[in-house]
Amino acid sequence: MSDAQQRIDELVKSNDILLFMKGNASFPQCGFSGRAIQILKACGVDTKTVKTVNVLEDDGIRQGIKEYSNWPTIPQLYIKGEFIGGSDIMMEMYESGELVQVLGTQAG
Repeated sequence: MSDAQQRIDELVKSNDILLFMKGNASFPQCGFSGRAIQILKACGVDTKTVKTVNVLEDDGIRQGIKEYSNWPTIPQLYIKGEFIGGSDIMMEMYESGELVQVLGTQAG
């Protein structure tokens, strides 16, 4: 396992809600990352409690997360160590009510 893969693994295992994204929760730097933050807010998540990792700041993480999850795009959401998906999957899960259940929150 590469150094980047080890760092990713530690982040995934040590944070209840983890979002690999472009930018951060208060300043997303792509539309899909912004949408992911908005979906979490709509689910009643205080985005201050979400650990975000800006993949633009670390190329090892940016490439490594795609290998780690076997998922080609960013953002990527992990809840309690489980890979959930990107913004499209988050939106589908939000619309069905499943994301609120997984998060254990009340929709805002």
